[in-house]
Parts: sequence; C-alpha cells; structure tokens
Amino acid sequence: MLIAITRAVSPSINECEIGFIERHPIDLTNANEQHNQYEACLAELGASVVALPAEPDYPDSVFVEDPAVVVDEVAIMTRMGAESRRGESASLARALEPYRPLRWLREPATLEGGDVMRIGRTLYVGLSHRTNQEGIDQLAGELAPLGYSVIPVRVRGALHLKTACCYLGDGAILANRKWLELEPLSQFRIVDVAPGEGRGANVLALGGSVIVPACFPRTAEVVAGAGMKVRLLDVSELMKAEAGVTCSSLIFEK
Repeated sequence: MLIAITRAVSPSINECEIGFIERHPIDLTNANEQHNQYEACLAELGASVVALPAEPDYPDSVFVEDPAVVVDEVAIMTRMGAESRRGESASLARALEPYRPLRWLREPATLEGGDVMRIGRTLYVGLSHRTNQEGIDQLAGELAPLGYSVIPVRVRGALHLKTACCYLGDGAILANRKWLELEPLSQFRIVDVAPGEGRGANVLALGGSVIVPACFPRTAEVVAGAGMKVRLLDVSELMKAEAGVTCSSLIFEK
C-alpha cells in the first residue's frame, strides 16, 4: 500500500521562503482548496493519504517532502538548508515513526527532500542552494550499508533538483536542461519541457499517471506524447511559494 503524508496549508504561508521567483500574495482560501484537490488526486491514484494538521508557526510546512527522505528500510530526517524550516521536522518525525526507523542528518550537513530523485536503489541528489556536499555525503553514509547508491547532480538557477527534473518512469526524465548538469543522468532518456515552461519539469508520476500543473499545458502535451497518461492539476497558489506537485506529499510503500 502506498502512503502519502500531507500537511494542511499553514495560515502564515505568505511568509514562506522564496529563492528564485518573485514574491506574490497567496490567497489562503484558494491555496487550501487547491491542496484539498491535490490530496483527492493522490487518493484517486491509489495512495492512502495521511493528512497532518497545519503548523501555523512554519509558513513552508505544507511542503512535507523536504524534511525527510524515505526509502524501503528507513526514513532519513534531513537538516534543511532554510534555517527557518528546521522546526518542521519534529512533528513529521512523529508521523513517520509508525512506518520506518528514523535516522538524522547532523550539522554541518544541509539537505532537502526536494533535491532527492529516487530511481530504484539509486538516489540522485541535487547539489543546490539548499543541499550541500556534507548533506549528500551523510545521506550516502546512511544508505550505502542498505545497498543504495547516492549520486550528486549539480543544480543551477533553481531551488531544488526536482524543480529542474523529475522521473517519469520507463527510463525517462522530464527536465529543464538549463537548470542542471545532465552528465550524471546520461543513462536516461531526457524529455525536454516545452519552451517557455521552465518550471514545468516538476511533475509527479503516481499510479500509472503523471500529475502536471495545469499552468503548463504544452509540457503536459510533451509528457502525453512520451506515452504517459497525464492528470492536470491547478496548484497555482502554492506555486507562488515556489512549489511544484512533488513538494506537498511524502510518498512511500507502507
């Protein structure tokens, strides 16, 4: 059974961290409705949604992907690059405890789950604005004894690796070539985002479909043209917080 941990939108989301986009006001009512639709979509695609309550003191806390990396055997609690977000980890760790033993990254490591793209037993990890080499090294140290490989991928001009690319399945990666070093991904077929839709690379493959933000219709056509079934979803308010469709859930096998 697939578990999808989510968290309600923080009422303070307008104070969220912004790195590579301009700040625009977020309509909390619309953000909540879009998040509800997102959770419904996850459920329709086969995930059992575990919805956590909002964290008013943590504006970015809806983005539960970042504080943890979950593999089959353990959950690695990250040390996030945004210092203001590190308090999010405590309640998420409590939610993960029933499913996995917990391990913790330590200072001076920084790593965020948005930088981790898992394909089988290999984790491609963005060396980015939020994740440093020590974070990658500590993650590798925790996972190597369990049979996982960790491969760094340099990210440029984007917040996270999965802002720049996401795995579609069947050996294909949707990518914005301008935002990452492609050499570590050379064994995969690269599917390019549509021109003018640079942020369209963040998609979520789940249950035989690929969730694509509705504001990237041409990239959705590209994904469909690559043989994938597409689900369009409006996440425009959360995208004002520099989100995509992977950020708001932490998905793993029970």
